[in-house]
Amino acid sequence: MDLPQIDDYRSLLLNDTPMLDVRAPVEFNQGAFPFAKNHPLINDEEREEIGIRYKNLGQDKAIERGHELVQGDVKSERVKQWQDFLNKNPQGVLYCFRGGMRSKISQQWIFEQTGIVYPRIKGGYKALRRYLIDELSVSTEKLNPVLLGGRTGIGKTVLLKKIKQQIDLEGIFHHRGSVFGNHVSPQPSQIDIENKLSIELLKCRRENYSHIVLEDEGNNIGSRAIPDALSDKMKQSPIILLDASEEERVDITFQEYITESLAEHQAQNGIQQGFNSWSEQLQTAIDKIQRRLGGVRYKELKSSLTHAIEQQQLSDETEQHKEWIKTLLVDYYDPMYDFQITKKSDRVEFKGNKDEVLNYLQQQYQIT
Repeated sequence: MDLPQIDDYRSLLLNDTPMLDVRAPVEFNQGAFPFAKNHPLINDEEREEIGIRYKNLGQDKAIERGHELVQGDVKSERVKQWQDFLNKNPQGVLYCFRGGMRSKISQQWIFEQTGIVYPRIKGGYKALRRYLIDELSVSTEKLNPVLLGGRTGIGKTVLLKKIKQQIDLEGIFHHRGSVFGNHVSPQPSQIDIENKLSIELLKCRRENYSHIVLEDEGNNIGSRAIPDALSDKMKQSPIILLDASEEERVDITFQEYITESLAEHQAQNGIQQGFNSWSEQLQTAIDKIQRRLGGVRYKELKSSLTHAIEQQQLSDETEQHKEWIKTLLVDYYDPMYDFQITKKSDRVEFKGNKDEVLNYLQQQYQIT
């Protein structure tokens, strides 16, 4: 029986179609799609062994070895994992790297065991990845970014979430965009980020947006790079500056660095271990900017941070964190921001508080 293939990549991506990725874990971890789950036909060790057999003895011997490795209970367990995925995602698809032997075998075994005809992606991961790379270039040409800028802690991400026509780059990159911006879990791979970003841009085109709002970012967010095509477009885009009081900025930064970050660490690692990993992350971040701060300011800031952490451990009192946060914003981030914004002042169109910025975006660009 010739089991079906799907090559309508656009619909698969726009509809967030669940995907069963039957590649080895090492391949999945290098890059996959936002709505894919990895349940491999062969694991990393089996893949390596089959690859050596292929190189030394040819395809037929490699296939033979694959069937020897995946049979009996091993085969039954893997088919069961696929069946569980199918039951939860009856409208999904499956894929391997090129849409070839591994996905055909998986598709056939699913049909033999369950009677379910589950389609595979024509061309597999490689074809879908190629499609997303090409569409990222098309999207960058068709969509016009409007950049939301402003000082650190000004509330750009908070404002961005009130806008429909936007893409949250820091959300996609899983990073808050500063040396203090790490989350507990690591950033996705560069490929994962590019795939997700391309899909989000594709969805903006579906809505026929001409303009979208992005945060004003550098070439990188954390340790991952904004794709060149989009980064180049952003460097030519108009900038809208958000303004807020120093007190508001301290409160917003406190919420991110202290309240939200600590909760994230404790949810992942437990109360005490989470507190320890969170405080260690803060102190590591301070250490990373030691040279830029200079010896005296670094010692003062590190001492203030350490004291605030100790007070919090003793009494759950967190207000002392606002002292070092204020110093960090005023003495470290603001001078850097002032230097950077002067280099692109010709692109700054408007500056105002959150309500004024929202009103300007609506009046000038019909952005809601």
